[in-house]
Amino acid sequence: MEPDLFTAAAEERQAREPGRAPLAVRMRPRTLDEVAGQRHLLGEGSPLRRLVATARGPAATSSVILWGPPGTGKTTLAYVISRATDRRFVELSAITAGVKEVRAVIESARREVGASGRETVLFLDEIHRFSKAQQDSLLPAVENRWVTLIAATTENPYFSVISPLLSRSLLLTLESLTDDDIRGLLHRAVADERGLGGALTLAEDAEQHLVRLAGGDARRALTTLEAAAGAALAKGESEIGLATTETAVDRAAVRYDRDGDQHYDVASALIKSIRGSDVDAALHYLARMVEAGEDPRFIARRLMISASEDIGLADPTALQTAVAAAQAVQLIGFPEARITLSQAVIALALAPKSNAAYLAIDAALADVRKGLAGPVPAHLRDAHYGGAQKLGHGQGYQYPHDLPGGIAAQQYAPDAIHGRRYYRPTRYGTEARYAEVAERVRGKLDGE
Repeated sequence: MEPDLFTAAAEERQAREPGRAPLAVRMRPRTLDEVAGQRHLLGEGSPLRRLVATARGPAATSSVILWGPPGTGKTTLAYVISRATDRRFVELSAITAGVKEVRAVIESARREVGASGRETVLFLDEIHRFSKAQQDSLLPAVENRWVTLIAATTENPYFSVISPLLSRSLLLTLESLTDDDIRGLLHRAVADERGLGGALTLAEDAEQHLVRLAGGDARRALTTLEAAAGAALAKGESEIGLATTETAVDRAAVRYDRDGDQHYDVASALIKSIRGSDVDAALHYLARMVEAGEDPRFIARRLMISASEDIGLADPTALQTAVAAAQAVQLIGFPEARITLSQAVIALALAPKSNAAYLAIDAALADVRKGLAGPVPAHLRDAHYGGAQKLGHGQGYQYPHDLPGGIAAQQYAPDAIHGRRYYRPTRYGTEARYAEVAERVRGKLDGE
């Protein structure tokens, strides 16, 4: 049996029956101009504009892979194209479809082209769930343009989509919606006849809460708005307030202003809890930042600083952990990044602590700023240019690799700071070993 068609008519029937259709369905954009966010893909002459334009006629169009987080508009864009197209529009989900269903669509498309010249657009959701063999089954149809494929994925297509299919498709990357995008979407849903039709107003603090809960996901924003609106109407209220919203979505509003004092206060508390080795308090403050929609890259940057400032050589792997977490955050984003950040926070909080590296560089900087510098000792100066030896540069320098133990008893520091000690290691964790090494090496350098 041929798969069900994904038609604009079905969506419009739902939109005309608001008691049955979810708010996210009723508010689904009908044109590209109504799409929230994705400005980088929607400008004049952009691939999506051209795709919609060519969908109205027989002009050939490249297949497209839409890659982005949930709620960024992948299905919406397919819906917009379906409204614009004169072609057959067929939807499959990789969750429920297999090779048999794909081949049925392709064979039907070939017959349709042969019989009437009418082309088929195939929207394949969650393509990353298809195996290599299942994706291979799409290649002949895409190659010969029996179908125009619009595939959606939340996974990195360079890992989850086979190379031959990638090379035959235009890859478009969708981004999480900004707070302003979500805010505009909420305003439109409150006022639009397809949405709440102005029956309710939305309090500013409730709006901020919904924006935070959305996390850049348009579908989540509309779903939580619908729940809050239903709760307000049930109470006979004309405004969707914060208390009603919190009750409706079972999520407390986190008192956290990303541009104000709370932003810095909570971040400071996180770092100080890590410094104090209170892993539970540190996780609490991390959770507050995550729940409030803090930029995960900001959190990761603070953890990298803490790894050097508060742990240093007491556990040299702490910085590696923090850097790896920052790189992972860049690749995966929220919500999965919360797990990576949690791992890093736990590791840093429970690591042995040392601020010796922090104190060492600040002590050295303080001396430099006081003017304690002086000329570089002559035997350490560059001797690789003509005339350097006549100036005495490099004379008397001992090459450590030629000596037993690899250490030469010679002066490295300028006279002004010779004998000063900047690095004062603790005896905690791995730094105890560095302390022993530093003491032994300093003695050899001094000729002891």
